[in-house]
Amino acid sequence: MHSFDFRNLPEVQFCFPLLNTSCHRKERPGPVVFTVYVLMICATVMTTLGNMFVMVSNAHFKQLHSPANFLTLSMATTDFLVSCVVMPFSMVRSIHSCWYFGDLFCKLHSCCDILLCTTSIFHLCFISVDRYYAVCEPLHYVTRITVPVIEFFLLISWSIPIFFAFGLVFSGLNIIGAEDFIAAIDCTGLCVLIFNKLWGVLVSFISFFIPGTVMVGIYTHIFVVARTHAKQTGTAPRTKQADSESRMKPTSKRESKATKTLGIVMGVFVVCWLPFFVLTIVDPFIDFTTPEDLYNVFLWLGYSNSTFNPIIYGMFYPWFRKALRMLVTGKIFRPESSTLNLFSAH
Repeated sequence: MHSFDFRNLPEVQFCFPLLNTSCHRKERPGPVVFTVYVLMICATVMTTLGNMFVMVSNAHFKQLHSPANFLTLSMATTDFLVSCVVMPFSMVRSIHSCWYFGDLFCKLHSCCDILLCTTSIFHLCFISVDRYYAVCEPLHYVTRITVPVIEFFLLISWSIPIFFAFGLVFSGLNIIGAEDFIAAIDCTGLCVLIFNKLWGVLVSFISFFIPGTVMVGIYTHIFVVARTHAKQTGTAPRTKQADSESRMKPTSKRESKATKTLGIVMGVFVVCWLPFFVLTIVDPFIDFTTPEDLYNVFLWLGYSNSTFNPIIYGMFYPWFRKALRMLVTGKIFRPESSTLNLFSAH
């Protein structure tokens, strides 16, 4: 008979060592914890600063005070809030599997998570509508995309997600039928957002698949129309109409570039959030057996969308790079800076 030395067993760590009901604290090697913290902190800081630059630029420069840019400003605000309200607390939970911030804030954090994700994609959906009129019906753009219309878009983009997120989490509709699973894992220091089979599907379709499909359809149509216009312009004989179109060429180029950029923004959003929402649908049907680390990877891939948006602006929008240089050098604080031409040639 062999004796078993219990002293060789690894010591179990708890989120709250003094509580018998505490959850287990996930122990990882020190270098892994350090590396993950550095990556997540860098992502959070980049998200905060990048979107803050977009917000300051859109708010400060009068040339950017257009209805379309109000949507851009609001979307940057959404991504900025993700970095301040959601990402820091999710970072601690993802690394240690512990929630140290109380049950009430757990619910508020879950609400903000759903709210900001849904708000962001609603913004992108309405931005695609703006691009549709700018490219496909430019003669009607000024009369269709007005300030009241943008205000309506913003009202929908914020109000529906607010009622949806807070109503769902505080009503508990999302956990009906999953009570046994929750009771089995319940402990002090736990903060997880569980969706039953019904709401796993509904949340994914409301927050992602339906508006995402609308966006893909609109942008596909926009690119087809833009390509057709380009071919027609290239083969058209020189006429008064052609001369008029040539004078509009800089504006058309800017609209085309903006459309391509926003298409990339949409594509990045889909790539970032698609794995998470597929997992949200699948997880209840496999009895919530998704590995915790895989869930966190997909969740942070989704958060990274808020990091990528201002980077895309910096890569494709010369006006943003110019505004950023002025902000970094302090020139933005000069009284005349708000009226400078950001669209001049470089």
